[in-house]
Amino acid sequence: MKFTLGKQERLKSRKLIGRLYEEGNSVKAFPLRMMYLQTAHTSNFPAQAGVSVAKRNFKKAPDRNRLKRLMRETYRLQKAIVYDNLENPYVFMISYIGREEMPYEELFSKMNKLLTLFIEEVKNKSNEKI
Repeated sequence: MKFTLGKQERLKSRKLIGRLYEEGNSVKAFPLRMMYLQTAHTSNFPAQAGVSVAKRNFKKAPDRNRLKRLMRETYRLQKAIVYDNLENPYVFMISYIGREEMPYEELFSKMNKLLTLFIEEVKNKSNEKI
């Protein structure tokens, strides 16, 4: 598996993002929150991901951009956790909900925890349906 985060792996569709926030579920590993929704999308990948940082918490655009860049990088390096465990296509948005910027190493471990929680929740929901 390539450790890239190409155009098809990024969540860009306004319609899908709208549906995600209306119908989606969430998991948290502070300071990260993931909204996710099991739905078909146009990509060949099992998941499409987006990142966001609230303007309310980080007023300056360079601060928001740095956090988004760090979040994309930590997701890119750990996306195998998600890809190896999903059968159905998912879209998700990872939001930074903290008020202080976190060092890369801590953000990396929090992303790992968040992705693991997401996989556990998806497996629990699929077991309930059976």
